[in-house]
Amino acid sequence: MKKLIAGATVALSVMGTVSAPAWAETLKLGFVDPLSGGAASVGQIGLNQLKFIADQVNEKGGVNGEMVEVIGYDNQVNAQTSLVQVQKAIDEGVRIILQGNGSSVGVAIEEFVAKYNSRNPGANVVYLNYGAVDPVMTNEKCSYWHFAFDANVTVKMEALTNFIRVRDEIKKVYIIGQDYSFGHAVADTAVRMLNDKRPDIEIVGNELHPLVKITDFAPYIAKIQASGADSVITGNWGQDFALLVKAAGQAGLDVNWYTYYAGAAGGPTAVKQAGLEDKVFQVSEGISNLGYPPAEETARAYGERYKEAPVIFPRMFNATGMLFKAIEEAGSKDPGDFIPKLENMRYSVFSNGGDSFMRAEDHQFFQPLVISTFGPLDSSQPFDEEGTGWGWKKIGTIQAGQTIVPTTCEMKRPG
Repeated sequence: MKKLIAGATVALSVMGTVSAPAWAETLKLGFVDPLSGGAASVGQIGLNQLKFIADQVNEKGGVNGEMVEVIGYDNQVNAQTSLVQVQKAIDEGVRIILQGNGSSVGVAIEEFVAKYNSRNPGANVVYLNYGAVDPVMTNEKCSYWHFAFDANVTVKMEALTNFIRVRDEIKKVYIIGQDYSFGHAVADTAVRMLNDKRPDIEIVGNELHPLVKITDFAPYIAKIQASGADSVITGNWGQDFALLVKAAGQAGLDVNWYTYYAGAAGGPTAVKQAGLEDKVFQVSEGISNLGYPPAEETARAYGERYKEAPVIFPRMFNATGMLFKAIEEAGSKDPGDFIPKLENMRYSVFSNGGDSFMRAEDHQFFQPLVISTFGPLDSSQPFDEEGTGWGWKKIGTIQAGQTIVPTTCEMKRPG
């Protein structure tokens, strides 16, 4: 097998399939995400959760009697490295790939898996995407072999701008994000939706910065201060969000923050240290303080096991829960057999048991979304974040049926 890597394009000549024992030993899940570098904290949380879920399932006898095995592959948030790692996973008998950090990475994996399956009929691979949310992945680049379990940029911005629309105090907005496909999608969608819903709002800045490379955001914060913005919209995640908020606190920047991933690793600590009480808002698929007993029980057990990083990604629990259900219903772990069970599946989501469904046309998951803010808690909100004493508090819920957006996907199906 020869691998030729040229720029961001990877062409692989794939020959043969793995031997039966490698495929049959266990139900293998390949986790391809950053496990080193600036985004490692976020990737490690995803891997921790996947291992926690696998242990829970294995204690109950596995999936169709097979134990779940989780294997981590470090992609360093790099498309080239990711494809090498996906091929390594396939060589080791993995047929189910999970990835979530980096839409540019996600697009590369989506295209690679589709090509691999077309060249290797009968050795199908599926890509479960738990966090790469560039809308192109379920629109013009959609694939039968890809499923998106996080609400994409368009869906989340629809919810976030509906919230902004009724807040009359918002007059000037600064948009800042990471300079890659996801960051561009957030910025472009924010501009379009704000112009449609609140044309009176002045967009006083729209800036992109290198992904996971900036160590001092002070110059960016100075621009925000000079712009006179009263609000900031950002899709930043991981250290890019934490360091941005840290710099804002140090400069005394007094604005409200409207975010996608403020709750990811390091974000809550940075918000607390910056003193941004109830000034950071997030749109997400759920938080721990929703009063739903099954989710609370799991969150406590997970937090006890991973005391240093107790952050919960509900979408990881939704993705694996639906995967295992599809495999059990199909009686097979071959993606070619269980994918039809995933399509149009209805599911009670992890966070609050709300109704959700996987749209067959583009494999986009639609679920209830929660708008929350971060700050001090009362007795009805037992879960803080990262030991800060502050936590996420629900402001509103958008039901799955209210998040549906059209798709341009023209899916090519096997045969």
